[in-house]
Amino acid sequence: MPSEDQKRVLDPERDAAALKALTHPLRIRLLGMLRQDGPATASELAVRTGESSASTSYHLRVLAKYAFVAEAEHRDGRERRWQAVHALTSWSNEAMEATPGSRAYVNLSRRTQIQHLAASLARHEADMADGRLGREWVEPSGISDRMPRLTPESLGELREVFDRRLEELTARDAGDPRAMQVVLLTAGLPLAPRGPGAGPGAAATEAGGGS
Repeated sequence: MPSEDQKRVLDPERDAAALKALTHPLRIRLLGMLRQDGPATASELAVRTGESSASTSYHLRVLAKYAFVAEAEHRDGRERRWQAVHALTSWSNEAMEATPGSRAYVNLSRRTQIQHLAASLARHEADMADGRLGREWVEPSGISDRMPRLTPESLGELREVFDRRLEELTARDAGDPRAMQVVLLTAGLPLAPRGPGAGPGAAATEAGGGS
């Protein structure tokens, strides 16, 4: 769990230009790659994204302009390496409702996180199949889609308890050589009830369980 100095807290008024810069799918993707896999050059990121190095270089400079990334230590003098400045970008959902631009960023960010989950699932499955992860990871790994009925207060409390426990476990495992990077996405999305005649998709889908 990132400490407070590892977080970038966005404010829709103070960071309006930075938010606008982030409303580009490739920039969000590049920032995520640098956070997950560490420093890289524009050329290395171009190979991984299927973009041109000119494109990744341009978007990295935009991210640097708004202090999301910065130059990292270079392996040589030929090409600059970039690193993420912060481990996490966070914000107040209530505050981000203030402007259309900040709302657009939140929506885009959430959809990008879903894409990240799909990519991480594929990578996890390949790592397990090819033996890059030990069998001890089989049982604790998984995805669940429980659908409890909660009040706004209970949902907020659940998130606080989860964040606090995650911070405790991350600190406990910091020096354990068995610890691996874990992609852990959480969602709490209230759904309004649908009555008869609500149109296609009105029937609820059956929620599958999971570990």
